[in-house]
Amino acid sequence: MSRRDRKRHLSDLESDIQNHIEIETQDNIARGMSPEEARYAAMRKFGNVTRVMEDTREVWAITWLDHLIQDLRFALRGIRKSPLFATVVVLTLALGIGANTAIFTIIDSVMLRAIPVSDPQHLLVFSWQSHKENPDFIGHSSFGDCTGPDCSLPVPYFRAMRTQGSDSFSKVAAFSGPIPVNFTGNGPASRAQGTYVSGDFFLTIGVSMFLGRPLGPADDAPGAPAAIVLDYAYWRSAFASDPTVVGRAVRLNDTSAMIVGVADSRFTNLTPGKFQDFYMPLSLVTSVRSQWWSSGERLMNPGAFWVVVIGRLQPGVSIAHARATATTIFRNETIHGAKPLFTEADDPTVNLTYVQQGLGGETAQIAPMLYVMMSAVGIVMLITCANVAGLVLARSARRQKEMALRMAIGAGPGRIVRQLLTESILLSTLGGLLGVLLSLWGVRAITHFVASGYNDTFPFVVEPNWRVLAFTLAVTFVTGILFGLAPARRSARVDVNPALKENPSASSKAMIGKRLRLGDALVVAQVAFSIVIAVGAGLLVRTLENLRSLDPGFNTENMVIFGVNPVLAGYDSAKIMQVCGTLQQRFAATPGVVSVSYSGDALLSGSRSGTDVHLDGATPQKNEAVDTMAIGLDFLSTMKIPLLSGRAFVSQDFATTATTDAAVKSAHDAGEAAVKKAAPSAHLQFPPIKAAPIPVLVNRKLVQEFFANHNPIGKHIGVSDYNPNPGGLEPGYLVVGVVGDTKYSDLRREVKPAMYLPLTNNSLHFELRTAMNPASLIPAVREIVASVDRNLPLFEVMTQSEQVDRILFQERLITRVAGFFGVLTLVLACFGLYGLLSYEVAWRTRELGIRMALGAQSRDILNLVINQVIVIVAIGLAVGIAAALGLTRFMSDMLYNVRPNDPGTIAAVAALLAVVALIACYLPARRAIHTDPIVALRHE
Repeated sequence: MSRRDRKRHLSDLESDIQNHIEIETQDNIARGMSPEEARYAAMRKFGNVTRVMEDTREVWAITWLDHLIQDLRFALRGIRKSPLFATVVVLTLALGIGANTAIFTIIDSVMLRAIPVSDPQHLLVFSWQSHKENPDFIGHSSFGDCTGPDCSLPVPYFRAMRTQGSDSFSKVAAFSGPIPVNFTGNGPASRAQGTYVSGDFFLTIGVSMFLGRPLGPADDAPGAPAAIVLDYAYWRSAFASDPTVVGRAVRLNDTSAMIVGVADSRFTNLTPGKFQDFYMPLSLVTSVRSQWWSSGERLMNPGAFWVVVIGRLQPGVSIAHARATATTIFRNETIHGAKPLFTEADDPTVNLTYVQQGLGGETAQIAPMLYVMMSAVGIVMLITCANVAGLVLARSARRQKEMALRMAIGAGPGRIVRQLLTESILLSTLGGLLGVLLSLWGVRAITHFVASGYNDTFPFVVEPNWRVLAFTLAVTFVTGILFGLAPARRSARVDVNPALKENPSASSKAMIGKRLRLGDALVVAQVAFSIVIAVGAGLLVRTLENLRSLDPGFNTENMVIFGVNPVLAGYDSAKIMQVCGTLQQRFAATPGVVSVSYSGDALLSGSRSGTDVHLDGATPQKNEAVDTMAIGLDFLSTMKIPLLSGRAFVSQDFATTATTDAAVKSAHDAGEAAVKKAAPSAHLQFPPIKAAPIPVLVNRKLVQEFFANHNPIGKHIGVSDYNPNPGGLEPGYLVVGVVGDTKYSDLRREVKPAMYLPLTNNSLHFELRTAMNPASLIPAVREIVASVDRNLPLFEVMTQSEQVDRILFQERLITRVAGFFGVLTLVLACFGLYGLLSYEVAWRTRELGIRMALGAQSRDILNLVINQVIVIVAIGLAVGIAAALGLTRFMSDMLYNVRPNDPGTIAAVAALLAVVALIACYLPARRAIHTDPIVALRHE
């Protein structure tokens, strides 16, 4: 009896017993029994039958388990009989499953992991929008927390929400940053990242302390002693996990502060991908501030948008109601406040989003790379399944006698399918176990590489969890089903009588031909998928080569660059210039140093400054955006940027710039003082500034756009009309020289009009050109800076070549991953072709022997074997190229100076795959031409 018949029989028996029990129960009730007694008596009467049914179920369960054990035993026996086949299949599956698991682990840590706070489903982030594109900001700072609408808001609005929004929010907090801070108190000075938080920040998000206490509202009050909370990872790295750190005094820039706690180890960040070393109260913005910020305006002025506001919903309050409350308060502050930023027509509104979706952080930058990787590994998984299915299909052709014999002694088609699927799932399980080990290596490799672009720290927490485990189990099981189902179904349909004959008949040959045609289709699919991956990898490799070979406009060889920030150490302009001069002299005297200079930003560091200016006398006069870069003496000669006309900076230019900057700052301070006496939120009005214009160097691009057909030397460039000083009364700029064009922030960005200004007061990056290996001078650089001032921390110490690699880390990451998958798909395609041809040659041994006995030459046999490969590869190439032309156009934003349908790349990949195919068929073809006809005729 088949299993289906047994199930049907059991179901009918259960139905009959239930009917008899109901009839007997009604009869017992008619005899005067109560319903409970009647039911009990009926159950006892038919209890023996029920017991028989239970015994039958137990027997069938034992039988099913016994069959499963037999299937596993047969599967293990089959694997032992074909160790080479099993090894190839397991390794192939391990590569596919391991790659998918590694990428999914990264995706889980970047995009799926919950924010480590208490009850995140009730924690919302505020953002705003309006019809007015440019509100009257006095300042706007965004630290990349939100990937959607603008979530930078003013502190007065946050305070209004905290006091007026209690009907919708149980708690409201704010944070901003991180910003670089000169941190001393635990050894030599270092640069640490500090995040401003409101006093109720930790209470709002529900994060406890590992040591000490959290910051509280009292710590955020004006005049309160400065207190900070350390991040757990920073406590371990910078303080060596010292448990006595609570209560220790440290210095933030030139402000003393006390450590009051260490955050819980599970709380790494609120915004994914962002990290900080410590947390400090918002009130410290007046003393511990960024060099680009004014102080008091950040806390008091409603036009200073710079904090992210989060709130925890009151129980039972809907998001719609909370949004209405937040919008009403926002409109009151920005429309009806002392200094309106909007009008009713601007319709300013507040949006509320769950923190998990609203705070994107670095996810937006890494997500495109992960999507590319996941698409690649998905295709690799399909290639893996097609590859293994082809190998299993070819092997099943040799096992048709075994399957026919099993069917002849009573095994049904379902039993055959189950046995073969058990073998497939066993192979996929072994491949999955090995793939997990490979995925651990893959995760470490990817995170290490990504960390090279994030100051050697991977900005996300990567650790296995139930989602990764479930994903791996699902991939393993589905893979076993996918590659084993088609061969299992074909084996279950074998014709018993022809298959049991010693010499297969024509019908058997026809069946084998059908199997091989299915194998051909699988190999065609592998080739097509391989073309898509390989073409994409080739385009990315071309892009990386184009970027690396690009001339940035200066010499990147033999350069050491590093940053110091005297501003954070409390230096004024005069002392900054003194220290710069001292360091420049010390570095220049160091053996192996050819020349030394410094600049505000390092070239190709990802940082960029700019302003709006206008050319005097232009008609019509309009403002133009230009890049700006502050530089020191000898910058052009050190960087080897050509001076095209005019002169380079001299010492007098720096003195002039310092004097002008002091005059401008004095005028601004006078304007701020006048505003504070009138209204804290009024427009700043400055008196005319009497000072010399700042001397500048301009690049060729600016000359082409501003001074076409004119000599720019001696020309004056005015300050933009957007400047808060009305009437263009600031001194502006005087062109003293023209230099060559250079790439500024990164290599992809086109050269823009740029001005170089004398550096007098800023953080700065030193550039040292060497006559030796630049990396060998880094220890000497650290010693020199420490000898001048131990409170000057160094940061971003590297060679210029390393800086270029860092700015290209995203391209290098995608290229390496795509290149790895491209090679992997080629190897898998090679395995697929080899497996198909090997088993085909084995099946055609008798035919080949007859041909050779009848006079066929080796080249005839070779052509016979290779012709099939040529046809398969040609079809696969045609399908793959067509698919690649359709899919690679979505990569256009990732490419540089190469078209998505680049014919050279496609032709090179096609030729490479053809060579791989010929290599794959070499061994089977060689075996075929060396076949002994006598042995071949005895083979079957």
